[in-house]
Amino acid sequence: MDAAIATALALAVVYPQAGNLAGGGFLVVRTPDGTVQALDFRETAPARASRDMFLGPGGRPLPEASTATALAVATPGSVRGYAEAHRRLGRLPWAKVVAPAERLAREGFVVPAGLSEDLAEERELLTRWEETRRTFFPGGLPLAAGVLFRQPVLAETLARIAKEGPEAFHRGDMAARIVTFVRAHGGVLSEEDLAGYAPLWRAPDTIRFGPLVVHTMPLPSSAGLVLRSVLGQLEVARGAARGLDASSTHLLLEAERRAFGDRNRWLGDGDCSVVPLGELLAPARLAALGASIDAARATPSASVESSLSSPAAEKEETTHLSVATPDGFAVSLTTTLNGSFGNGAIVPGLGVFLNNEMDDFTAAAGVPNLYGLVQGSVNEVRPGARPLSSIAPVIVEEDGKPLLVVGSPGGSTIPTTVLQVLLRATEGESLGSAVAALRLHHQHRPDVVFVEKGGAPEALRGFLRARGHVLEERVPIGQVHAIAFERDGRLTGAGDPRGQGAPAAP
Repeated sequence: MDAAIATALALAVVYPQAGNLAGGGFLVVRTPDGTVQALDFRETAPARASRDMFLGPGGRPLPEASTATALAVATPGSVRGYAEAHRRLGRLPWAKVVAPAERLAREGFVVPAGLSEDLAEERELLTRWEETRRTFFPGGLPLAAGVLFRQPVLAETLARIAKEGPEAFHRGDMAARIVTFVRAHGGVLSEEDLAGYAPLWRAPDTIRFGPLVVHTMPLPSSAGLVLRSVLGQLEVARGAARGLDASSTHLLLEAERRAFGDRNRWLGDGDCSVVPLGELLAPARLAALGASIDAARATPSASVESSLSSPAAEKEETTHLSVATPDGFAVSLTTTLNGSFGNGAIVPGLGVFLNNEMDDFTAAAGVPNLYGLVQGSVNEVRPGARPLSSIAPVIVEEDGKPLLVVGSPGGSTIPTTVLQVLLRATEGESLGSAVAALRLHHQHRPDVVFVEKGGAPEALRGFLRARGHVLEERVPIGQVHAIAFERDGRLTGAGDPRGQGAPAAP
């Protein structure tokens, strides 16, 4: 846990696209005695937030209100979340866990090409904010790859957090600075919101799939429902078949379509809304959904929608890390600001990017969010609620022993990314091959199959088109970081070739 939290804090310095102090996330942890726990440090809607806060005339969402303004800022959870995980399961002193991040901020790091490119890509958003321009656009240009980048203001913030603990961020002058900045730009966050935020330990969602036990996040993450629904459907639709050949890929996409139909219509924060999980995930219903999959033809999402009427997106720039030790301790941790660099604003005097997590609520029922997800009223803005998430940190066991630690960024594609790696890595492929393999994604709406650009062989494309799927190319899907517990006792790590991550040990 010390390693996981130290890494997450370091990412707030070197990967500002998603690493953060003013964001949130989830983690799943397994201790060597086999106990599995889940920590929810997801952001919450401020007390002054309201259902219609992002709507303009005619009830339509105001452009960029939930993504690029101070109204987009939800109450951060990362600092208290990391501190709570460390309090329960850390061993080193808190200050020592924070120290590497402070050192990176104070002494600097060499800017990688990916950061420079992302700054250039998000220039329009980032240069709206004076402190962000000053920090990341010296001379009006984005930081160049290869330069040494120091963040002394952020280093001081981390030094205070190391010395005083999470309360340094959530109360006192730091909290006042955050609130003053947000309110000055039209937001509704308050000092009471920051002081009152609490991470929550939850029972993990535990799913049995053949000989495997899959542990992931429950609500407000949709991971549990999507994984349980898809795996339950596949047990019926695939039968004894294994692997991801063309036929199995078609079945997987159809199961995803049905699972996301449920996700988008019925899910929200179960602490604030009635969510009919028992009905949605009843074994007989999942079996019926699996049996409804036509092996020869795609089912239009409009048809699936009507068949799901009976029961009573995060941005891609999330980041994930997996940690494991040979004795069976494992941490799967995913954290995010939602959009790349959050809402683009750095708080003066703190060096901290703010999140735009309010966009993960339903601004208006039936209207797509930043990721094209069309969500229901169950996920509407409610004071204190946690927005529905697709984040899916996963730990897989077999015969009571850890087998796989996996997770990914990618917004709505996270659960399907994790599923594809899980299926490949547990059905014969090496971890490296499973992580590098082609990925596809279906989220019910829009009614298309997203395919990684240039990655799918024409034979597979033709097979799917012949079954009625509409294919749409897109940028690479997910950036998985995973660890496998090999049968000989070794640990194997795999960083996704789509991203910048790499194993810290062979």
